[in-house]
Amino acid sequence: MARVNVHTRTKGAEEARKQLPALVAAAAEGRTTIITKHGRAVAAVVPVDSIAPAKQQSPITPIVGTGKGLWGRDSTQSIAKLRDEWSR
Repeated sequence: MARVNVHTRTKGAEEARKQLPALVAAAAEGRTTIITKHGRAVAAVVPVDSIAPAKQQSPITPIVGTGKGLWGRDSTQSIAKLRDEWSR
């Protein structure tokens, strides 16, 4: 479970909807608001600085060719053969 900091407050979903501009302003000032629905936390309005940057996806170029030979000389023929086997 996430740790709640001192500057965190909780709002119900309907109340948060009505107060969204104020919640965004509060986030700009460094405060976090947890939004609940039926008493369960479902979302948060947080300062952007508190979000860890997303990991950059690794390129797939290093795995190019790793399936070489897996489907034979002509992969289209191999796949067609497999389709014929399944359609019987």
